[in-house]
Amino acid sequence: MTVVYPRKLQSSLGSLSARDVMKQVVRDRDIHLITLNRYRYSEQRSCKDLTTLIEQLNGKPAELVKDLSRHVSDEARHAMWLTDLLVDLGSSVGTPPGMSYIEEFERLLDQESPSPESLDDFVISSLAAINVTEKRGCEYFSGHIHALKHAPQTEENVKIRETLERILPEEAAHVRWGNRWLAQMADKSPEHRAKVEHAKRKHAAIEQAAFESGMDITAGAELRRVGHLLDIANTLPAWQRPQYLMERLPQSLLSPDLQRTRLDAIQRVWNRDPQAFVERFVPMFLSGLTRDVNGKKPQPNKASAANAAAN
Repeated sequence: MTVVYPRKLQSSLGSLSARDVMKQVVRDRDIHLITLNRYRYSEQRSCKDLTTLIEQLNGKPAELVKDLSRHVSDEARHAMWLTDLLVDLGSSVGTPPGMSYIEEFERLLDQESPSPESLDDFVISSLAAINVTEKRGCEYFSGHIHALKHAPQTEENVKIRETLERILPEEAAHVRWGNRWLAQMADKSPEHRAKVEHAKRKHAAIEQAAFESGMDITAGAELRRVGHLLDIANTLPAWQRPQYLMERLPQSLLSPDLQRTRLDAIQRVWNRDPQAFVERFVPMFLSGLTRDVNGKKPQPNKASAANAAAN
């Protein structure tokens, strides 16, 4: 069965791994605390979403409801640990600023409801959605811990690392039980296996789009969002693609959340360091114009490369 892993972040600086990103995050205390608050918000929100899923399943299959209930317990504990940590550090535990990864993920999903005739389809779709987001979480918790081990070993950094090290094993366990459930569903029949493979591809595309939308505020981000939307549509049956695109295209092109995030970032950087705003933020923002809709920087052709070498 196909194994799906989260892809790297495509940015104006090139392709960045979780370790690359977190290495920069831990150097700036304000950004570091906002990142921790995003973790807290995601864990807290997961409790709500998983509880809704349990209610939709209405007790069937019972073993899945049992696993999901334990999952809720884990996520609530993680939210509690992160809330305690942030309060101890004197940081905000309000709704974090900027684009919401969870809300963007849900916006890009097809809203499905279970029925006796399509319960397996609903279970497969739900499991694939949970599994791909948990994998992203594990990747970034691991990258964060690695960055903290190589950062100055201040009391604050040690406390943050120890909290994340308590959370990561349980997040990894969530990925394992998701993999196990998807494998069990695939083993029911060749038709089920095909549905699992399709759900994994579809939700991987949705997760990548949601992830990058929260990280990309540079010029041209709207067009890259449309590119991701097309990637998702291409995983759907041909007759579903027009409706999917028409329902989500306006929000991708004209996102108020994106504009608010941009303004907030501009204000933060300007207030902290006007010189850095001019020398670093503005060039970074404009560099988005040199990226294609898939978030990749254009590669120079042989002639331009030769001219650059000659100069």
